[in-house]
Amino acid sequence: MRKLKLDPFIAALLASIAFAYFIPQIDQYLPLHEISRFGIAGIFFFYGLKLNLSQLFHDLRNWKLHILIQFTTFFIFPLYIIALLPFLPDDRYRMLWLALFFLAALPSTVSSSVVMVSIAKGNIPAAIFNASISGLIGIFLTPLWMSVFIGKYGGSFDASHIVVQLALQVLLPVFLGVILNRYWGKWASKNKSRLSLFDKSIILLIVYNSFSDSFNKGIFESINLLALISVAIIAILLFYGVYGISNYLSKSMQFNTADRITALFCGSKKSLVHGSVFAGVLFHDLPQAGLMLVPIMIYHAFQLIVVSIKAQKFGLRNK
Repeated sequence: MRKLKLDPFIAALLASIAFAYFIPQIDQYLPLHEISRFGIAGIFFFYGLKLNLSQLFHDLRNWKLHILIQFTTFFIFPLYIIALLPFLPDDRYRMLWLALFFLAALPSTVSSSVVMVSIAKGNIPAAIFNASISGLIGIFLTPLWMSVFIGKYGGSFDASHIVVQLALQVLLPVFLGVILNRYWGKWASKNKSRLSLFDKSIILLIVYNSFSDSFNKGIFESINLLALISVAIIAILLFYGVYGISNYLSKSMQFNTADRITALFCGSKKSLVHGSVFAGVLFHDLPQAGLMLVPIMIYHAFQLIVVSIKAQKFGLRNK
């Protein structure tokens, strides 16, 4: 376990779910939803504060790599899950499928992608660009993807309204952070570990809120253990499917080793931060909000373990 360097954040996620199950009434005493809302704005403000636009666009000329990563993130992922639709046994599994599709429609993660690419000795500027731009693209593409199916499987859905909400909660704080980067950017860089702790604390709070609502409404009582295990297996197979096709396409496009590493690691990652935030906006009227986070939490844990191992192997190979 020590060799794999498992992230204690995974254990904290499981603890927050257990806490939501045994003590789901904390929001009766504390304004957790309001705290989460301001916390989300803080997460993306600090994210913008750490962005340096001159560095971000330094590697813009490598457009083939960028297109492959974003195409993998927002098209290959969803198409894999859409391919499962004909195999759904019946309508009882439609919400589980929708939760998997939500995972597939999310943007890539930021910090862990860059860290893993750095360990593997990949193209770091390209990783920074793609990981950063992915979250901004996701504000528009994730709701559009979800609008195709959520009306059919999960109730009413107004994509334009959702995009506006996400723009206010995500894009506006990022924009303000970018503007203030020249003044507070160095401070943000020096305090990355503290800001990361803040990010994780807000995510844990969002997870607690979502699962406590779902437990109170008995959502998980109607889902058997075998179905949840199937979701976990599909999420893991999804990773390997996307990783494999990214590897094939990057070799076909004759990328050098550094670019191929970046394509593999950035194109196969999904963001729990964006998943937690987007779920609160997209599914706030649905009692199944907690269920929607199950695949992304499984995927998050799995990608951290597997990609860290692969990154270390690439790093040793490229010495």
